[in-house]
Amino acid sequence: MRKFWFTYMAKAVVVMPGGFGTLDEFFELMTLIQTLKMKKRPPIVLFGSEFWSKVMDLEALANFGTIDRQDLDLFLRTDSVDEAFEHITTELTATAMTDTGPSL
Repeated sequence: MRKFWFTYMAKAVVVMPGGFGTLDEFFELMTLIQTLKMKKRPPIVLFGSEFWSKVMDLEALANFGTIDRQDLDLFLRTDSVDEAFEHITTELTATAMTDTGPSL
């Protein structure tokens, strides 16, 4: 429940390189979105492309069919602060234009 409310209250999530706790929180957020337990979809940025590419081969999960290929579109992997900012502001603007009120 803590992770649900931690992410539910966020407008966007930027995940920096980290250890097991960071991975746990990232995967919990992905699970909540994927299973529609959290209908709100905050923009998510994995910052540090080399780190994330070496630590997690999420493409392999899609290739093995354990996640939908579209799940890879739930986040942006980047090294650029400008690209991260653009992604977050674009997603938040699009959400604001279609938002019909609060939802879990």
